[in-house]
Amino acid sequence: MVTHLPDPRIVLDPGDIARALTRIAHEILERNKGADDLVLLGLHTRGVPLAHRIADRIQSVEGAAVAVGELDVTMYRDDLRKQPTRRAHKTVLPAGGIDDKVVVLVDDVLFSGRTIRAALDALADLGRPSAVRLAVLVDRGHRELPIRADHVGKNLPSARSERVSVRLSESDELDEVTIS
Repeated sequence: MVTHLPDPRIVLDPGDIARALTRIAHEILERNKGADDLVLLGLHTRGVPLAHRIADRIQSVEGAAVAVGELDVTMYRDDLRKQPTRRAHKTVLPAGGIDDKVVVLVDDVLFSGRTIRAALDALADLGRPSAVRLAVLVDRGHRELPIRADHVGKNLPSARSERVSVRLSESDELDEVTIS
């Protein structure tokens, strides 16, 4: 018996993504009372371009550049035994580092919370921020750890069996979020 999977349903189109990132940028500025001592760290892979997009929006509002870096959490994950073939990326910290800065971790989808736990472990090895916050494009629920996002583009209730896919023009040639 062959089962037909339904076509993915678009839940965020390019305009929705742009508006969500603009809102997240404004929320970050309001919570931080400006862009001083702020560092955005994008989690590989799709968190990196999202962090850059948010930084661009913050700069357009504040008129000052925001430090952006890239964080690879591959070696901090607790599922390496199950999926040992993950490709490692480079961690790139801004020139001023993260010590005594407000670090906003940026990721595409928040699901179980395990990637963010790994990111927190990685941060502990890299420095001591004054505060750590989390911004995600999509929060789909189903947390396994007590982690929540401070800034969310879209809350997307989903079944564990469903798949949420984020595609960004920087890597996928178009912007969309689908669920299937």
